Amino acid sequence: IFARLEAEGLAPAPEAPRSTLIRRAALDLTGLPPTLADVERFVNDPSPEAYENLVDRLLDSPEFGERMAWEWLDAARYADSNGYQGDSDRTMWPWRDWVVEAFNRNLPYDQFTLWQLAGDLLPDAAPEQKLATGFLRNHMINGEGGRIAEENRVEYVMDMTETVATVWLGLTFNCNRCHDHKFDPLSQEDYYSLSAFFNQTPVDGSGGNPQTPPILEWATQRQVERLAALNDEVRSAASLVEEWEKGSEKSKKDFERVQTILKKSPADRSRNELAELEKHSGEYLERVKQQRETVEKRDNFRAAIPKVMVMADRRDWRETYILERGLYDKRRDPVPAATPAQLPDFPAGAPTNRLGLALWLVSPENPLTARVAVNRLWQQFFGVGLVKTANDFGVQGEKPSHPELLDWLAVEFVESGWDMKQLVRLLVTSAAYRQSSRASPELLEKDPENRLLARGPRYRWPSWMLRDQALAASGLLARRVGGAPVNSYQPPGVWEDATFGNKKYTMDTGEKLYRRSLYTFWRRIIAPTMFFDTASRQVCTVKTPRTNTPLQALSLLNDVTYVEAARSLAEQVLTHASGDSARIDLAFARVLAREPSPLEKQTLLASIHRLKGEFSGDEESAQALISNSASQPPEHLPKAELAAYTGLCLAILNLDEALTKE
Repeated sequence: IFARLEAEGLAPAPEAPRSTLIRRAALDLTGLPPTLADVERFVNDPSPEAYENLVDRLLDSPEFGERMAWEWLDAARYADSNGYQGDSDRTMWPWRDWVVEAFNRNLPYDQFTLWQLAGDLLPDAAPEQKLATGFLRNHMINGEGGRIAEENRVEYVMDMTETVATVWLGLTFNCNRCHDHKFDPLSQEDYYSLSAFFNQTPVDGSGGNPQTPPILEWATQRQVERLAALNDEVRSAASLVEEWEKGSEKSKKDFERVQTILKKSPADRSRNELAELEKHSGEYLERVKQQRETVEKRDNFRAAIPKVMVMADRRDWRETYILERGLYDKRRDPVPAATPAQLPDFPAGAPTNRLGLALWLVSPENPLTARVAVNRLWQQFFGVGLVKTANDFGVQGEKPSHPELLDWLAVEFVESGWDMKQLVRLLVTSAAYRQSSRASPELLEKDPENRLLARGPRYRWPSWMLRDQALAASGLLARRVGGAPVNSYQPPGVWEDATFGNKKYTMDTGEKLYRRSLYTFWRRIIAPTMFFDTASRQVCTVKTPRTNTPLQALSLLNDVTYVEAARSLAEQVLTHASGDSARIDLAFARVLAREPSPLEKQTLLASIHRLKGEFSGDEESAQALISNSASQPPEHLPKAELAAYTGLCLAILNLDEALTKE
């Protein structure tokens, strides 16, 4: 990078200040701002390895996996519903939690690939390896009336094919559904040969069942133990019934007499038979009732255990055909399962199934997989990939800005054993990443998109991260990792309007309102309204847009989440600091990891004095501002002062520096 700058007559920027570095690294690696203690520890650490040690701590935190999962969920088109008109809810969230855990335990990328594409085909496949194949089942499911099942089935196979081609090969394979690629050396036959690997599932495309088999019950250890206990109860109750039925000879005779009576219609039973039934069946019926109740309790508990759609193959090989213009019923020539002809050969001895395909993807001879993965990570931390078109490594894609660097990083990645954390560490400890993001007018004119990397990355953080930052800085964030999706704040009527009234939105309460954005319920046909510039999660997306509109600013200033976070932050500073000056310092540090400059301090002091004056004379407005959320303000804080600091903290949360990667 620096050699290129020298050739262009440019010099690299100096290293960013430590407060900037820790905030940049913390948000990049965990999606959350650093704590005050973290900032103090790093800023005052005289060790030459202080920054590297900081990065290691961030990589080891449980929040790392949560942050890294977001882009993978976009690529995997993960959502909590099927999509289309019915948009039935589904339970794929255990797969989402597996992704978080895989990143946290640093599962090598080649294994990460094998498990998600073919975990069920591995020898003695473990449950989590089967769970990982949920990646392929994240596609939408069409349950619209009148839809042809085979058309659905073929569409699902095509979705799997195109997703794998984008995620691992960086190729615009969807062009080949209908014809040979107009630019890349990819034929229509290549497309359907690749699709043959995914054409072997038993899924038939019928209905809109959000738990279409193959499925995997995914119980927690506590649920496994509880289910075992309930099964013991069922066996115990059954043994009591059996004991009664297989008792002494006289019991047997009584039971036979009761059975004879029970076979008669109730209207045909004599008074003596009814008396006999009442006399002899009480204990037996009580035992049967107990058995039924235990079975019901066991079955109801089991029904609540998440069932995740996973992959499996049919016993009989399904023939795959080239489809004319991609139409499911316009079959042409049959094709074998094979990889694109212009790419390296299929590994010798590898099985001709999804496992063989996965082994081909991560083989050292494959020129694309490592480069595509490295490029997306570069995009994640620098804003733009070394290849700007992260979804297109074909001839229409942009050539890499630093081709030798891309090659070197890819080789390093493979030779490290596909070590994800090591690659991330390599990127964020580089001198290029650590540069200040300040730029002169001359540099902006010469390199407005920072393709030469003469300065540190600077762009607005993603909307989901801005929400998590606000929750964390304010002390509201619920840090529990994993679990079922939650419903946070949302304007009324959104789901209802999008689903013709079929889906009703019920907002959660308590800590669920403050879970990380990763755990927000993602309805496929109407994404969470609190986010912007995010993938739709309807198809594979490896590069999300970054726009700038007034509506985004209005959302960040007025959405209940941010107003409540501002009030909670105001409560923190009013409780833990005395005097306006110290309180401003504390609020500023919790959000921006530094002290305000004298000019910033002067501006904020003037602002808080103005706000206090406005709210002291308008208690109704003060009350409205501090009580517009599910949680209520503490009684011991004066309403006008709390409202004033809420306004100030909301402004700090919306400063350019708070919203932007510096």
